[in-house]
Amino acid sequence: MVDINKLSAVDTLAAGDQLPVWDTSNGDTRRASLTTLTEYIQANITAVDSFITQYSAPSATGFSVQVNDDNDSVWLVLTPVAGYAAGTLVLPAVAKCVLGQEVLVNCTQAVTTLTIDGNGATVTGEPSALSANDFFRLRFDDVTDTWYRVG
Repeated sequence: MVDINKLSAVDTLAAGDQLPVWDTSNGDTRRASLTTLTEYIQANITAVDSFITQYSAPSATGFSVQVNDDNDSVWLVLTPVAGYAAGTLVLPAVAKCVLGQEVLVNCTQAVTTLTIDGNGATVTGEPSALSANDFFRLRFDDVTDTWYRVG
């Protein structure tokens, strides 16, 4: 470690730059490029899906679905029995929402008139209808108390 502290510092890194590595299989210090380190990390990292899955199967037009009323991000899978003329999705209460919280909605049937109830928050860019197999994504901003469509 003392030897590393004697080396000159760099301000930027490049893929071919070398790092010291203790190689346990050989019992000595070797070098590895940042490219090799990146490949190792990508091969060994596990992505965590932080969405809670919620299912709803509305059985009549005029349905209303309350999205999980907490500060969790939610993947809402809507599987209506048929295509419907109207439906409403009620988002979590604004007092429980947090910065960056998301709601991802997939719907297997058409909903001709869709209402998104912000439950105290503003909703911007929300869809007014859904086609069969349609989807959208909303993200919450706590400074403006607004759900924005981001996908």
